[in-house]
Amino acid sequence: MSKARTFVFYWLPVLLWMALIFSASSDRASFEHSSRIIAPVLRWLIPHISDEAVHDVVFVARKAAHLTEYAVLAVLVWRLLASRSPDPKRIWTWPVAGRTLLVVLLYAASDEFHQIFVPSRQASVWDVLLDTTGGFFALILLWLIGRWRQRW
Repeated sequence: MSKARTFVFYWLPVLLWMALIFSASSDRASFEHSSRIIAPVLRWLIPHISDEAVHDVVFVARKAAHLTEYAVLAVLVWRLLASRSPDPKRIWTWPVAGRTLLVVLLYAASDEFHQIFVPSRQASVWDVLLDTTGGFFALILLWLIGRWRQRW
């Protein structure tokens, strides 16, 4: 595979997803702004919902988004690292999974560090842990799928 094709097929999805995560750390994606989207929908679906319940749903939705976005990042990074395996039949290895999780952890930490400089956001070690957990669950799911399909 040519270098250009390798870049487009493996590197570009990772970089684009990282850019999407970075943009989600902006002021536009802060709690206040996301609640302006979710709250009206909830109030339309459930007219008698309390403000506290709306707040709780927004909080859970935001944390689920953390898990999901970093799970996708883990799959993309794993795919990139596994593509560099010398044995195409053995794409799952625990060292590749470990390196993938390290990339997810470091990117999550850098994302939280970025949020220190966004006035409407705050950095949280708990979010780094949550993000890394999303990556971990994605890797375990990949491993289980591979075992189920007897691929590795």
